[in-house]
Amino acid sequence: MSENQAPAAGEVSGFLQADGQRLVNGNGREVLLRGVGFGSWLLPEGYMWSFPDRGDRPRRIERMISELVGEKKAAEFWALYYDRYIGEDDIRRIAEEGFNSVRVPINARFLILMDGDKPIWREDRLALLDRVIGWCREYRLYVILDLHGAPGGQTGTNIDDSEFDRPDLFLEERNAELTVELWALLAARYKDEWIVAGYDLLNEPLPDWFAQYNDRIMPLYKRIVRAIREVDERHMIILEGAHWATDWSIFDEKIDDNVMLQFHKYWNNPDTESIRTYLEYRDRWNAPIFMGEGGENNKLWYAGAFRLFEDHGISWNFWTWKKLERDNSPCEVKRPEGWDRLVGYLEGGEKPSAEEAEKTLWTYLDSLPLDRCVYHRDVVDALLRRPPVRIPAIFYGYGGEGVGYGVAEKRSGALGFRSGDGTDIRFVVSGERTAPNFQHGRGEDWQPDEWLCVQLMPGDWLAYDFLAVSVRGAGSLQVDHGALTDSQGTPTDGSSAGYSLKLRMCAVGEEGMRGRVEVEAEGAAVGWMEAGTEWETVGLTGTILVSPGDRRLVLKAAGDRPVRVMWLEINGLPDR
Repeated sequence: MSENQAPAAGEVSGFLQADGQRLVNGNGREVLLRGVGFGSWLLPEGYMWSFPDRGDRPRRIERMISELVGEKKAAEFWALYYDRYIGEDDIRRIAEEGFNSVRVPINARFLILMDGDKPIWREDRLALLDRVIGWCREYRLYVILDLHGAPGGQTGTNIDDSEFDRPDLFLEERNAELTVELWALLAARYKDEWIVAGYDLLNEPLPDWFAQYNDRIMPLYKRIVRAIREVDERHMIILEGAHWATDWSIFDEKIDDNVMLQFHKYWNNPDTESIRTYLEYRDRWNAPIFMGEGGENNKLWYAGAFRLFEDHGISWNFWTWKKLERDNSPCEVKRPEGWDRLVGYLEGGEKPSAEEAEKTLWTYLDSLPLDRCVYHRDVVDALLRRPPVRIPAIFYGYGGEGVGYGVAEKRSGALGFRSGDGTDIRFVVSGERTAPNFQHGRGEDWQPDEWLCVQLMPGDWLAYDFLAVSVRGAGSLQVDHGALTDSQGTPTDGSSAGYSLKLRMCAVGEEGMRGRVEVEAEGAAVGWMEAGTEWETVGLTGTILVSPGDRRLVLKAAGDRPVRVMWLEINGLPDR
């Protein structure tokens, strides 16, 4: 049996466009984008190379490599790097996993050589964009073109390859002109390419310490849109807010009929309160919204945050697909022998010999293709809530009361997390913590004192959606996020998937008392589990049998005792 899955047939088809608050494809079918970003490919980011600040952006990495191996070898290195970092195997795997889109960050310097004040467009580099777009067309993945590093830099930080740590895009008119010219070039080149989903005009413009220039963002957006619309009437425009795309106060008018608004989300509460502003703008603008970057956390956070987006009908893109020696992205590039010498040199240490540096760097290049990476399927499982997956109990459904949960008596939220729900969320271990900690940028596990649980009174319930998959024919696993069952949840096409369930739970009360949780799958009772007053991991007797697609489990406190639930774990059963 293949471990992978493919997008639903017909989902990626024709030009994508905004239709009120929805995205629809060329056939008028609603589409929710689920994708990954290609961080560090066309704009290398130092943290994805495990480099310190002196190697935190493309121009600094380029300088280091030239110093170590010379200009000729450095040019060879970069040609191989851009060729290998994202290959056809990456695109095929992303599609097989069930994603339907990719976001391609671009550094303007990657595409432009300056001859004095005149830009020279690098056709060899544009050909790399053509190639990945062609692969995405073949494997049915929409492509978002993202200007991650605009001429001069739109953030004044490492992430846009800033030369002087200032947002010179907004300070020098020639940089704004080049940005408009670049987008006009790309729009003219791809105006008939339906697999291109849209144009992400600027990544994360102006952090708050440059907020005095915020009033320059929308005028520049308007200039870019006018230039695009002179050559391309069909592609969607994607606008990001200021301050890491989180400040949408700059959006003062809807500047195009085919527009989507983008925010980013890292290291904070995965709850509805945290995205309330974006939901309000969606209603106000009557436009779709997009979580265009989120990730760099652990798999527990992924299982909550990306379900939050799903439940609110928000398209999303995970950051990032591939990076060095980290297990919280799907693809982990192995750290080459001798890498510490490069890091040490950047930190002011001894310079490696040219031969030593070349050996290390070329070993790195050999490690970039997908088949040389360590593949972390569990990251994808967490993003899609595809078994096997562990879901913290606090990440019950985000559809609101009566849909994602039900409680007889509401409680005030004292922890500042999901405070509007009225559920009883508390720390598993009583201690000094008064608020949750969701900052685990390297993928670290939650510490015992960071775990939270939900306390349920008899009759209270929590719902958890997950993605069931099963084999259909001899090829890849197929996923359709729509219904494949009749009104009783019985598969209508003869396919089904069997799952087991475990809970980490305990009863509340005196020693010797037992608490019970009843389990429903797709509205049908499938069994129950009991535990005493000490935390236990208990398993459901029997099998949860459902058809492929988005499916739902409901945990309901039964009997006469309150219970606490820390997590649930859904596992697939062996083939029968």
